[in-house]
Amino acid sequence: MSKTLILEDEVVLLSPLTLDNYHHLLEVASQERLIQYSPSEISTSSALEQYVIRALKLQDQGSALPLIIFDKRSSKYAGSSRYMHIDGRNKTVEIGSTWIGREFHGSGLNTHMKKLMIDYAFEEMGMEKVEFRVDERNIQSRKAVEKLGAVLEGILRKNIYLTDGFKRNTCCYGILKEEWDK
Repeated sequence: MSKTLILEDEVVLLSPLTLDNYHHLLEVASQERLIQYSPSEISTSSALEQYVIRALKLQDQGSALPLIIFDKRSSKYAGSSRYMHIDGRNKTVEIGSTWIGREFHGSGLNTHMKKLMIDYAFEEMGMEKVEFRVDERNIQSRKAVEKLGAVLEGILRKNIYLTDGFKRNTCCYGILKEEWDK
């Protein structure tokens, strides 16, 4: 998978997240409780830099590709997402670690971005399944992946500690290639 991946449509431009461009996300990442359902910390410049460094290490290992999200309508950087847990042998990939600024919630940006990422996973990466993992309490994100056609496959009980010490239940969703092609 290319580290120079560019995905775009009329609404969104997705390109690799790097140590050269992550600073565009500082304002968005500092929004209070933006990623309250995530085990990651991004709210300060140093925390965001460490987040990117960890993501890039996973990219170097071939298991992730972090992306920066640019909203073309507002000409603003909106957040980040990534392909993660890339498993070429079993032809599965997770789309996750997605966060976008509050001003982009409900704008359709997430839907456009996810459709581009799902299309690329099936058509270019050769995947047979795309997965999503969402905190059980994050109703907005759950509805968003369900709207894309993802099916709830199960709930992992108390499997991830969040930064505030809470241990969340994680809803596991999946879309099979043959379901997406319809």
